[in-house]
Amino acid sequence: MGSSLVPPPANRAKNASMADFEAQLQVAGETSARLKRAIGEVIVGQHAVVEQTLWGMIANGHVLLEGAPGLGKTLLVRTLSECLDLQFSRIQFTPDLMPSDVTGTNILVSDDAGQRSFALHKGPIFGQVILADEINRATPKTQSSLLEAMQEHACTIAGKRHAMEEPFFVLATENPIEMEGTYPLPEAQLDRFLLKVMVPNPTEDELTEILVRTTGHDKPPPEPVLSRSEVLELRSLCRDVAVAEPLLRYAARLVGASVPDAEAAPDLVRRALRYGAGVRGAQSLVLAAKAAALLEGRAHVAFADIQRVAKPVLRHRMIRSFEGEADGISTDQITEALIDHVPARPAEVERARA
Repeated sequence: MGSSLVPPPANRAKNASMADFEAQLQVAGETSARLKRAIGEVIVGQHAVVEQTLWGMIANGHVLLEGAPGLGKTLLVRTLSECLDLQFSRIQFTPDLMPSDVTGTNILVSDDAGQRSFALHKGPIFGQVILADEINRATPKTQSSLLEAMQEHACTIAGKRHAMEEPFFVLATENPIEMEGTYPLPEAQLDRFLLKVMVPNPTEDELTEILVRTTGHDKPPPEPVLSRSEVLELRSLCRDVAVAEPLLRYAARLVGASVPDAEAAPDLVRRALRYGAGVRGAQSLVLAAKAAALLEGRAHVAFADIQRVAKPVLRHRMIRSFEGEADGISTDQITEALIDHVPARPAEVERARA
């Protein structure tokens, strides 16, 4: 008798699982395209900024947006929140803002019977899409009130821990050209941001389109594209994107070479950096690369994905030396040097292939 064409049960289950995963990937790619189109109805250009912000959302990380005033940073965050069926909160950071203005506090309340008790008055941090506008205008004490929420997705008030409703996503903005009355974010807080996204000035065509859209009648806000459950499903799917061991080792070598006293560090790193990216930098490289692959409907990460996400992932995690600052060497230039210097395959593999 001839062999049966019906696969055994284990293979059938595996094939069905792969088919489901591929179908989910296709839906993720289509959803990404719909979300970008909805945002594009409001935001002119800034395609790279929109894409990188979506990487942060899908990878369950936070994003820091830096750019001059009037470039649409706040509008982008508000538009994204309108495209997602999530609770939006805005915190306008000022020098007199107190930590309790962010997290909330316990207040004394009375019931109908005259009994008094303390009740939690939740602050704006208890949202799902949080806009921390001009975060560098608040004092370090107030900035630090975000640290626990960003890392633990929870907030401790009067000794009691309060969990945030998922998904929880902080988008902070800062203005790089006004230094008076600002407080630079400490390295510990910068490291909590998965990505630092630079918002560029618009081109002539983009600025013309902005003038057309903003000097006429207001348009209705975009319709929600993703529900809460769909955002959580995308985040879960992002973790299922495959990363081969050679890519993990490549990410580890990139981060390792950013340490100035490392043997593999290029000359520019030794001269221009005081501290390199740490463990979170390597983790963020892999997570952001997974998100980039997922939003393109791919089941695996490529070397190009890690290289593509390297600048927004590493630019705020490397601390320049005095010489690097004096010479005007940016962390983006250092990242480019790392990508050029660090091979995709380690030296011993290249020797074995020769």
